[in-house]
Amino acid sequence: MKSSVVSGLWLFNQVAEHSSFTSAAKALHLTTGAISQQIIQLEEQLGFTLFERHSRGIRLTPKGLQLSQSTQLHFTELGKTLEELQIEKPHNEIRLKLTPSFAFKWLVPRLESFHLENPDLQVQIFAEGALVNSELKDYDVAIDYGSHPYRDKSAERILDEQFLPVMSPKYLEDHGWLKTLKASPEQWREATLLHDAMPWDKAPRDYEWLYWASSMGFDFKTDVGHFFNRTDMAMSAAEAGVGIAMARMALVEDELASGRLVSPFEPVDANAGYYLIINTKSEPTDRFRQWLVQHIRQ
Repeated sequence: MKSSVVSGLWLFNQVAEHSSFTSAAKALHLTTGAISQQIIQLEEQLGFTLFERHSRGIRLTPKGLQLSQSTQLHFTELGKTLEELQIEKPHNEIRLKLTPSFAFKWLVPRLESFHLENPDLQVQIFAEGALVNSELKDYDVAIDYGSHPYRDKSAERILDEQFLPVMSPKYLEDHGWLKTLKASPEQWREATLLHDAMPWDKAPRDYEWLYWASSMGFDFKTDVGHFFNRTDMAMSAAEAGVGIAMARMALVEDELASGRLVSPFEPVDANAGYYLIINTKSEPTDRFRQWLVQHIRQ
């Protein structure tokens, strides 16, 4: 394809978007006559008419409409590709996508270790939403939380989670019946349940409490209490004495060790865990994976 045709197609796309030679000329800082002449030259090169000319303006011909749909699509895609290439990340940078709770409670406290072991690598962390959309390939590595089996068969299962109801020491003292471990449904109705209402996509908002109660053989209403879109918010509410939160053991190590959160129960396997999704296979992402797996298994 000749360069004159390519430039003509770009100009044609602009005119088609404005539906006017005059409007396109103003937007491009050209004269209407120059625009009209270049479109005529393009029509001669292509061998068919692109616009019907009328006293009130122009209108795309059937072939012009078909070509307009194609040029609009391809010039849009070309623009996106150029943007991506122009902001291409450094070779030593890893774009990491994960949930805010896992980022704040597990990863960030350990990042110094990663930087000490890998001083030449940079990690750009995206923890924008309560859920990770791993289908949007705008990352190199993603860490997601979900039920077993995970929806993405290529994901690597790196950590199994456990559930544990946690509360402040004062809340446990004020609700001594929790220590019996055999509380009745009536007693459980006295408790304020704190939920992560979005553990993963399409999960029931009381899923974690419902799963734990079923595993323990308890029969009480779980779809009550306060609901949060992040598990770390539920943990903070529990620490403040608001109620009982269903904790994920990987995220409450410090709170349990310090005594800020307590529990009369033992952890229960959650049938859920953390998955690693590698979108960009490279030496930096391989090093990050090795570091992550090593520290998870410690």
